[in-house]
Amino acid sequence: MSLASFKRFLPVPPPRQVALLPDALFFVRAVPVAAGASAIEVAAQAELAIEALAPFPLGQLYHGHHWLPGADHALVYAAYRRRFSAEETASWADAEAVLPSFVAVLGKSGRPAPATVLIVPGETSITGIFFADAGGVPAQVRTEPLPEDATPDVRDRAHTALLAAFPEKLHEITLESPPRFEAESPQGEWIFHAGAHTAVLSAADLGPLDVRDKGDLASRRRTQARDLVLWRCFVGCAAAIALAAALELALAGASLWQKSRLAREAAQRPVVEAIMTSQSLATRIEELSTKRLLPFEMLALVNSVRPGSIQFVRTVTNGLHALEVEAQTGASGEIDAFRSALNRLPGCEKAEVVDPRSRDGVSTFRLLVKFKPDAFKSIAPEAVPQPPPDPVPPIPEVKS
Repeated sequence: MSLASFKRFLPVPPPRQVALLPDALFFVRAVPVAAGASAIEVAAQAELAIEALAPFPLGQLYHGHHWLPGADHALVYAAYRRRFSAEETASWADAEAVLPSFVAVLGKSGRPAPATVLIVPGETSITGIFFADAGGVPAQVRTEPLPEDATPDVRDRAHTALLAAFPEKLHEITLESPPRFEAESPQGEWIFHAGAHTAVLSAADLGPLDVRDKGDLASRRRTQARDLVLWRCFVGCAAAIALAAALELALAGASLWQKSRLAREAAQRPVVEAIMTSQSLATRIEELSTKRLLPFEMLALVNSVRPGSIQFVRTVTNGLHALEVEAQTGASGEIDAFRSALNRLPGCEKAEVVDPRSRDGVSTFRLLVKFKPDAFKSIAPEAVPQPPPDPVPPIPEVKS
């Protein structure tokens, strides 16, 4: 079973959700940050700035901030919690992020050029985002509310009013449609489209932007991490069960194949046994005819180089190709010459002298000679010593 086939049996996760809130409900300010500050330090500075700017305590606000590394200011935004109904906040429970609509078009890549205004249309408002420098963090954000049934003329007037609120000599980028979240975004990424404009946010980017309570968000992230671990454990266990089932089926198939193989083997065993018996008989016959003991041939080959001063006392064969000789001689110098002559014979594999002894001028020794397996195949019949013929009695002369 392939991974794609296995995934079809797993439960389908619910579609990803992001709640985009109306821009008109938020007040937005750009606040300076300390040079060289880290993301954690900027978050603390942003909360202090919101407390100083807002007329309500921080616990009564939904707030967030946008900042990019290297920027000398951050964009903070907040909304009074009572401006949202209980039904609206209850719908945020399944959302992965809750953001003002204009935040969905901000990202790390594709930073606008200095003095650029980005016009973001909405259903009940139109928002202008002004970038004063190339840092990627807006310097101003203004929102013009619109009636639900706003005509194109009303929208054009709101557009003109936004442009007039920003500095002159600016570049204008007007988005074709309100931002929307791409539910098919890869895991760990949040992709937003607003016409041809695309913004991609990561998990690290999304944390400071989310307006919900930061403690609740931290608890939510821990819960999501735990659920992810449990989900992966479940998928791993399901994959292990599927693999075990596949192995069980493979073992069952192998068992059936083994039984059929053993049945064929049992059916062929009489034929094989008959063939093996015939082979054994043929091998035995060949051994009896070719691999037989040749003691006289061994002795004849050794005698062909034996000096006359060496006498054999006793000879014994050792297997089919070895001969052991007990000999004596009155000339001890002939022993090494005899051994060297044997080693030079084509049919001799190895000859060695062991246990040499001398007493009263007579040297005794044992000679171990090992012959090659084919040493006697080339011996002609006439090379084998034959017993002398019986003497022919003389024919008596017949006298007349």
